[in-house]
Amino acid sequence: MIALLLPDLRGGGTERVTLDLAHEFVRSGQAVEIVTMRREGELLAEAEAAFTVRDLGCRRARHLPRALARYVSQTRPDALLAAMWPLTFIAPLLRLGGYRGRIAVSEHGILSSQYAGWGMLHRMVMRATMAAGYRLADSRIAVSGGVARDMARLARMPLSAFDIIHNPVRPRGPGPILGQQADRHRAPGRDTARIVTVGGLKPVKNHGLLLRAFAAMSRPGASLTIVGSGEGLSGLKALAADLGIADRVTFAGFHADPGPFYAAADLFVLSSDHEGFGNVIVEAMAQGLPVVSTDCPSGPAEILENGRFGLLTPVGDAQALARAMAQALASPVDRAAQMRRAADFAPGIAAGKYLNLLGLA
Repeated sequence: MIALLLPDLRGGGTERVTLDLAHEFVRSGQAVEIVTMRREGELLAEAEAAFTVRDLGCRRARHLPRALARYVSQTRPDALLAAMWPLTFIAPLLRLGGYRGRIAVSEHGILSSQYAGWGMLHRMVMRATMAAGYRLADSRIAVSGGVARDMARLARMPLSAFDIIHNPVRPRGPGPILGQQADRHRAPGRDTARIVTVGGLKPVKNHGLLLRAFAAMSRPGASLTIVGSGEGLSGLKALAADLGIADRVTFAGFHADPGPFYAAADLFVLSSDHEGFGNVIVEAMAQGLPVVSTDCPSGPAEILENGRFGLLTPVGDAQALARAMAQALASPVDRAAQMRRAADFAPGIAAGKYLNLLGLA
C-alpha cells in the first residue's frame, strides 16, 4: 500500500497532482491511502469518493511526527510519498523510528522564492530541516529542473541526488463534441477574443499583472476570465474597476474541473512571478490552446520548450505581456502540436516513474 501525505486537500496544483497520481497507482494495481494533517479542502469530496482518506488531526506541523508515526505503525504502508516542506522533512524522520518502507519526498515549488520574505531565521531552519530530511529519504523528487536546482542549493546536496519527474496532468473538461463546438470561437484576430487564466488568487500568481496587461491591449471587445478563488479577490476586483475593465473581466471562482473554460477560450495566459511547474499550461495545451506565460522560474519554459509551444515574457512586465497576448491572438496555432506536447505529461508516464522510485514498478 502507498500512503500519500499532504497538509490537506485544498484545490491547489500539488493536491491535484497527488490525486491524479493516486488514480494511476490504483490502475497499476496498487492500494492507496491519502493521509492528511487536516481533513479539509475543495478536493476532499473527490478524494473520499475514490480513496480512503486518513485524517491525522494535526492543526500544526509540530504535532505531525507523533501522529504520523502512530499511523505507519498501525497500517504499515509499503511506501510513503510526502509532498511539500515541512512534510518533506517530517516524513523521513520515520526512518529514525524504525520504519522500513520506502520514503520519497517531493517539492512542487521554488521554496527560496516562496519563503523569501520570511526572514533569516526561517530560512536557516528551512535549510537545516531540508538537509536533514532529504538525506534520510530514499528518493527526492522535483517537478522541474528549476525546483531540483533550488532543492539542491538549499539542502547543500549535489543535483544528482534529485530526480526530476514532471507533473502528471490529466486533460480536463468536456469531450470532443463541446471541444469541436468551441473551435468556431477560436478565430485568430477576432476582436471578441476570450482570454482565460486558471490559478488561486494569491500574490505569486500576479493576476494584477495580467489585469494591467489586458487593459493595455487595444482590443476593446476582448474578455478575460480568471478561474480561481482566494483572499486576493476584492483587491483584484478593485484593480479591474480602476483600470476601467471591470465589465470585461469575469471572476469565475474555483472549479475542480476548469476544462469548460479552456474549451471556450481563444488564449490561455499565465502571469506568475514563480511556479514549480505550471500544470494549467499543460491543461490548456491539451485542448489546443495557444499559451502566453511569464518566463518565471521554473516550469513554463520547460513545458513550452523555451518558446517553441508558446510565448514567454519577462516577469512583471505588463507591456511585454500585452504585446505577446496580442501576437498570440493574431497568429494561427497548431492545435495538434499543442495537444501532442501536452501528451508528454500524461499521468501514466509520471506514475510509472514514481512507482519505480518507490520500488513498486
